[in-house]
Amino acid sequence: MTEQILPQVLDKILSDAKTPDAVFSALVPALGEVLNCDRVFLYLRNPETQMGRVPYCWRHNSNIPEVWDAEWKKEPESLGEEDPLFAAALRTEPSIFVEDVETANPEVVNKNFEAKEFGHRALIHAHLCADGLLWGVLQPCMFDRPRVWTDFDRQVIAAVTEKISPLAVAYVTTSASKDER
Repeated sequence: MTEQILPQVLDKILSDAKTPDAVFSALVPALGEVLNCDRVFLYLRNPETQMGRVPYCWRHNSNIPEVWDAEWKKEPESLGEEDPLFAAALRTEPSIFVEDVETANPEVVNKNFEAKEFGHRALIHAHLCADGLLWGVLQPCMFDRPRVWTDFDRQVIAAVTEKISPLAVAYVTTSASKDER
């Protein structure tokens, strides 16, 4: 295959940035533009303590709800039971592409949970895993309408998650140890 899997803008960010923070700060908005999404956020978590936060969120415009956490917070113990997407992520299953929250299989998506917590209509639940553990979730999404995720979208997410999973581990192990109390 002669064409690049990653668009040049993403490849450059992933090649040039030196720290996890620099990569994530540049990547989240660039990914939103490349995938033509309404919002992209990055949830990072410590699998040992089940503490997590959303330190990076990009929105296409200010009408889109922001998801952001300044502090590390304990994940609700019921999260894996309430949210089948998160349960799949905890099992380090492949990323999940939801074209329509309203019509998705309830074994894959809890429509009421998604509506209450996030409000999106279509999403990618991209799992950042290393050594059999979940370190984060990258979540591009759409509001107000379903979205068919293309082969291009799927290839971009596969390439990005492969490249940033080790950075998620590095971010969590350095930031969480400083920030957690």
